Amino acid sequence: MLGVAVATVQNMVENGTLEAWKTQGGHRRIRVQSVERFLQHNAPKLTAGFTPDRVAVLIAEDELSLQELYRQTLESWGLPLSVAVVGDGFDVLVHLGRHQPDVLITDMKMPGMNGFELVARLRADPAFANMDIIAVTGLSTQEIEARGGLPADIAVFGKPIPFDELRGYLRAKVAQKHRERAQF
Repeated sequence: MLGVAVATVQNMVENGTLEAWKTQGGHRRIRVQSVERFLQHNAPKLTAGFTPDRVAVLIAEDELSLQELYRQTLESWGLPLSVAVVGDGFDVLVHLGRHQPDVLITDMKMPGMNGFELVARLRADPAFANMDIIAVTGLSTQEIEARGGLPADIAVFGKPIPFDELRGYLRAKVAQKHRERAQF
């Protein structure tokens, strides 16, 4: 029903995203109503109108004010972007079960599944090995390294969000996508 891996569902149960209980044998039993509530609450965010002629951007940010700031700012640029915003790493995984974006922008400090765990899971899966990922964080380089670091191909932007840099990155991605489409 969710389109995600069993391990993701297990994590969603452990952090309380899905209502469930464990049997004596350690198996999880999830209430269908819990899954339906999750899907109903998250469906609008997870089914953004991604189209092949637009750069699909998925943003993982738990702070509501920053979610709105991302939406308004990216929309104001007039670039051919399709933007979806979710609140945590679990929602990213659910979204990826439906559609892979061109670019994932993720906060690193989020409840449930943080950005470090999310990036590690995505880079461990060959299906997402080449997806562009931007980490946005207030952590210093030393703090990032102390938490295990990030793969070299992950762009790291500091907070406050450097929207001028982000706009340049996304403009380049739009140009790349248009070149790729023109080749076909």
